[in-house]
Amino acid sequence: MENQIVIYQTDNGQTAIDVRLENETVWLSTSQMAVLFQREESNLRRHIINVFKEGELNRENNVHFLHVIGVKKPVPFYSLDVIISVGYRVKSQRGVQFRQWANRVLKDYLLKGYAVNEKIRRNQIGELRQLVQMSKRIADNTLVALTLMIAESKPEEKDVMVKVVVNLINQKN
Repeated sequence: MENQIVIYQTDNGQTAIDVRLENETVWLSTSQMAVLFQREESNLRRHIINVFKEGELNRENNVHFLHVIGVKKPVPFYSLDVIISVGYRVKSQRGVQFRQWANRVLKDYLLKGYAVNEKIRRNQIGELRQLVQMSKRIADNTLVALTLMIAESKPEEKDVMVKVVVNLINQKN
């Protein structure tokens, strides 16, 4: 567990939230989401219940209970997947800003990912062409080597060697 704390701050600088990073995701409590989306915790809890009830996400992988100073019971923290789902359900100006931000980030990742994949594909095609050229040279060199072996072989072996070379030529074509 990484347990690093990162500060999230809105563009206007009005809202700053401690974000818990753990197991390659972000975790927020309902009180932190209430600050983020500028909505009541009860409203957000209703959205969270519906996210799980509707089968959008499973509770098991997306809820993490942590002990918080000043609170007797462990507090549920919700994964980034839940935060995003709630962000698309909540109706507030901050919710709109969150959705715009999420769409922008997703679009950037998709476009950058496509560009990276396209570059990798082009590189792979170039490498494949080089490999084909190299295999042709190897095949040609193999035929030359076998021909020399035929020329230098004993008369009783020449017949077998010729059949091997003819077979290789037929496979090449």
